[in-house]
Amino acid sequence: MTSLIRLRMSAHDAHYGGDLVDGARMLALFGDVATELLIKLDGDEGLFVAYDKVEFLAPVYAGDYIEAEGRITRVGNTSRAMEFEARKVIVARTDLSASAADVLAEPIVVCRASGTCVTPKDKKRM
Repeated sequence: MTSLIRLRMSAHDAHYGGDLVDGARMLALFGDVATELLIKLDGDEGLFVAYDKVEFLAPVYAGDYIEAEGRITRVGNTSRAMEFEARKVIVARTDLSASAADVLAEPIVVCRASGTCVTPKDKKRM
């Protein structure tokens, strides 16, 4: 089971100089992906318990489009192990103009993570 979301990083997402987006924004996207996966599996949003591993692999800037994908890798009694990947699919080209952008021929992986979510037994509907 997988989930995929795609969105544009805005100026509001930029946290550092040069319109650099905070890596925590990728983790927030993974949280949204995890929520969808839990709803699909259990009929409930569940709870994110912990990340086992997080790797920030490339910078993300305001204006970039990010695709965040996740999948359930293991289903326990109440726990669900998941893996996530965020990819840059469109890059802002502020070097050309304030509104220029390029669709990337090959997405750039910007972040990978794995973690565990839990859906309490009394909340599962599926």
